[in-house]
Amino acid sequence: MCTARCTFYVINPPFMTCAPQGALLFLCNNNPMLFVIDIGNTNTNIGVFEGENLLINWNVASDLKRTADEYGILLLNLLNSPVLKKHPKAAIISTVVPPLGETFKTALKKYLDIEARLISHKSKLPFKITIKTPSELGADRIANAAAAVKLYKLPAIVIDFGTATTFDIVDENKNFVGGIITPGLKIQANSLSSFTSKLPKVKIEAPKTAIGKDTISAMLSGIVRGHACMIDGMIKLCEEELGKKASIIATGGFSSVLFPNMERPFDYINKDLTLEGLRYLYELNKG
Repeated sequence: MCTARCTFYVINPPFMTCAPQGALLFLCNNNPMLFVIDIGNTNTNIGVFEGENLLINWNVASDLKRTADEYGILLLNLLNSPVLKKHPKAAIISTVVPPLGETFKTALKKYLDIEARLISHKSKLPFKITIKTPSELGADRIANAAAAVKLYKLPAIVIDFGTATTFDIVDENKNFVGGIITPGLKIQANSLSSFTSKLPKVKIEAPKTAIGKDTISAMLSGIVRGHACMIDGMIKLCEEELGKKASIIATGGFSSVLFPNMERPFDYINKDLTLEGLRYLYELNKG
């Protein structure tokens, strides 16, 4: 007996079938609908997959003041999108803000009757964690590494441009060997304006030249080009320690801003990398 959700049609001419007129035809859709939720310090990225296809995603604020009811109502409203023909029946969450992870888990259960999975270093993973303290590895970084193992040639270096800029390194033997954590572009920009009396707030964008001709362009050169030079240098050092060239994968909102300023361009820019990794981790851990 088929237990998947089915679409029923009443068969009438000129529908070509050997079934009698007025009979019911049903087509079962076995592709599961899955919520993937990546909770960051500043923003939460929410996506819905049907099978391996990301149908839609949204970016909302990560707000500890919001209750499970507020996030539940938000999720219900998001699901009214015309892109979605049915609602997800499963969910997986990565979070660097543990209380918000529990808030979303409660919201999903109360409003959608979904038992969400929270990813951690204890989950079934497609790589071995070889760092000294696996419990310190963030769930978002676990998802990024999982996506790298699934989608790209190893060794791989994933660079995620979020509140912090993080590097996650997986060697050719599928070992998560470590990473790098640096202040992100927004942190740098906010620090300059917050801790000085005359430097203004700036919009992060690629500067035209290395030598700034005014305060804004000088700040942008230091923030963006300086960040690009740091990334180039760290990639070189990481590859020296790995003993070979790696696939360089960029994700996060500022990937495209940094790309023109890189001495060595990224091999891949995948803005949905973390969500792809969460979908893969769900497949590994379901059942």
